[in-house]
Amino acid sequence: MNLTLAEPRLLKESVNIISELVNEVTFKVDPAKIELVAMDPANVAMVDFKLLSTAFAEYDVKEDKEISVNLDNLKAILKRAKPTDTIQLKLDEEKNRLKIELVGENKRTFNLALLNVDEGEQKVPNLEFGARVETSTTKFDEAIEDMGVVAESVALMVEDGKFVVKSESNFSDASVVIPQTEETKIDAGENVRAKYSIEYLKKMIKGSKLADNIVISFGMDYPLKIEYILLDKLKLGFVLAPRVSND
Repeated sequence: MNLTLAEPRLLKESVNIISELVNEVTFKVDPAKIELVAMDPANVAMVDFKLLSTAFAEYDVKEDKEISVNLDNLKAILKRAKPTDTIQLKLDEEKNRLKIELVGENKRTFNLALLNVDEGEQKVPNLEFGARVETSTTKFDEAIEDMGVVAESVALMVEDGKFVVKSESNFSDASVVIPQTEETKIDAGENVRAKYSIEYLKKMIKGSKLADNIVISFGMDYPLKIEYILLDKLKLGFVLAPRVSND
């Protein structure tokens, strides 16, 4: 396995975001992609990450591999990567380590010990959503931050062709209405509404560092799926369980 990534941020930012939800993970590496599917310890949120071979300057993978690492340790190494560096990844199977080289003006080498993670294979559930909204990450980020001022949960709704983000507590409430425009596409057969944790959403919307658009899929009191996609490079997705308890 010999991989060279010319855009460090693709891996660096992704690991930063994912590490807020999970810690010890297993990356699956095959000739087409690096993939990670993991559930957070509370079984509330799932991460679905793919970094495609086409994102790499060099991608030499002869056979499928599984690489289990501590994300905090990996994040600390990737944090040292400069925007102009290339990241080279090699597998040292004899010593059970991942060799990470940051190549720029100098070549810096880190050897990260691999873990033996004993966990069942995670699969992204097959979900059918009642509503799908594609909009700019800026609009959704600001709406979630606005709602965080009011309460710990947020209701996402499609009402009369508009996407509504709403939050309420015992003392106050707030809402953001995002109409359908060229920038915002709303697809829903009927009005839908579901409530989710703002704490989790604030971690997930950091995916806006990777892409300009977000795809939001949900249903009536149903799980939420959000996706950040960079064509021919990566996909960072999350599935979040609905919140049914009262605030």
